[in-house]
Amino acid sequence: MAEGKHFIQEIIEEELKEGGRCYGKTVHTRFPPEPNGYLHIGHAKALEIDFGMAEQYGGLCNLRMDDTNPTKEDEEFVDAIKEDIKWLGHTLGDRFYYASDYFEQMYEYAVELIKKGLAYVCELTPEQMKEMRGDTQTPARSPYRDRPVEESLDLFRRMRDGEFEDGKMTLRAKIDLASGNFNMRDPVIYRINRLPHHRQGTKWVIYPMYDFAHPIEDALEGITHSLCSLEFEAHRPLYDWVVNNISVECKPRQIEFARLGITNTVLSKRKLRNLIESGYVEGWDDPRMPTLCGLRRRGYTPAAIRAFHERNGVSKVNSLVDFAFLEYCLREDLNKTAKRAMAVLHPVKLIIDNYPADMTEEFTVENNPENPDDGTRSVSFSRELWIEAEDFMEVPAKKYFRLFPGNEVRLKSAYIVKCTGCDKDEDGNVTAVHCEMDKDSRGGNPADGRKIKSTIHWVDSRTCVDAEIRLYDKLFLTEQPDLADCNYLDFINPDSLEIINGAKVEASLADTKPADRFQFLRVGYFCADNKDSVPGHLVFNRAVSLKDSYKPEAQ
Repeated sequence: MAEGKHFIQEIIEEELKEGGRCYGKTVHTRFPPEPNGYLHIGHAKALEIDFGMAEQYGGLCNLRMDDTNPTKEDEEFVDAIKEDIKWLGHTLGDRFYYASDYFEQMYEYAVELIKKGLAYVCELTPEQMKEMRGDTQTPARSPYRDRPVEESLDLFRRMRDGEFEDGKMTLRAKIDLASGNFNMRDPVIYRINRLPHHRQGTKWVIYPMYDFAHPIEDALEGITHSLCSLEFEAHRPLYDWVVNNISVECKPRQIEFARLGITNTVLSKRKLRNLIESGYVEGWDDPRMPTLCGLRRRGYTPAAIRAFHERNGVSKVNSLVDFAFLEYCLREDLNKTAKRAMAVLHPVKLIIDNYPADMTEEFTVENNPENPDDGTRSVSFSRELWIEAEDFMEVPAKKYFRLFPGNEVRLKSAYIVKCTGCDKDEDGNVTAVHCEMDKDSRGGNPADGRKIKSTIHWVDSRTCVDAEIRLYDKLFLTEQPDLADCNYLDFINPDSLEIINGAKVEASLADTKPADRFQFLRVGYFCADNKDSVPGHLVFNRAVSLKDSYKPEAQ
């Protein structure tokens, strides 16, 4: 985490002291995603806090699928969540649970509340309930609040048996209809829903509401600290009410922290699903998505995501983090870990006229100057090379120091060459650039020590490999597409993906495996696509550009 202790650490350490609430106990947290979508960068913050606090204090962290709502829940999402957590470096062991395993116990606790006179069956429709909700000056109302206990017990049993249609009845907690906290105005804790459950099938036709189910799940698992995002702060009194009014031994403490807000991004699962269903992206793992599987496919590393969250810290104040800071963390990690390679995205032929046509030589170069342990590789060199089209201008612009007639450049790790001209087709397009090399400059160092202002990269036309390059950019053009008074789809970036076919990469990349990461010299950081890249058809996704003006101290 960020320097110093944040407020959650301070709370935990105070409660672990002698006489404290958790003295002599093991710190026990949980990460409870709903399996109705894939985890995204915002979930990763909660995940790192939940697992991180357990790890820091020698405790335990459960992974629990919050599958109390059968709508759009699926085992596909369960498997993806487990894979993402493992990818981030956290070990689950046997601490894996489903909230739906507690349905029978939740039902019994609801019965217990009815018997205590703390819950009742209500027949108001959702519309009527909204009308009778009251306001800050007017209490809520329910004509069923004083229904006899035995009658509510009978109706609740019949609700479970499937006797009533969806929406006909609910079970409500009997708390305080005049409470200033509207979550406490006799909230619904059970509703009828005949949708089949992804694990329980059609066994249940009533399902507990989140605010009732979650504290029970925490209590049954022995959770000491239920860490959640700030929007649940107003729900904490209801959380405490539930655990204090049912017969559970464990009384967890809910602590809220600010959730992650990030620019040029939406993090609502509903909106992310709509992007997929509307065809703006290919799926949950599209590299433009903020999902962990999308970021992984794009080339993000677990270390970069952890660093991003650690350096943002933990607070109780919502803030908006610049997406560029996430890119900065990735760039910082890949600079240390990614092997270097040369790739030409928009190739034009470079012909070295004074180099023997039948000659080929090898240059030994470091795989990563930042990490000598990565070793070296051989790069072939011959008379005809591919260079970037932008590295030649027949009529140079001001302060242009790359190839133009009469100018010298250094070919990375090879020779110094002087441009002598170019060939063009009938439309005036450059088809080849000609040059002559300085034979005494092998390795790129002139014998006479003259200054060469520019170095360009290249690949050998004899040995290079074709590749498809996918250049990704932000999905949204505005910093805050999530604002309530705008339609986020109006800000979709039409240029969020550019596909380049016919790029040329050096021969050492021919056996690249999916998810291998590279720094393409002078171009950016790239990752072999973990779905589409195969031998014979290499596909590289740009994870992040090579340089950026972002300053980390601004964060």
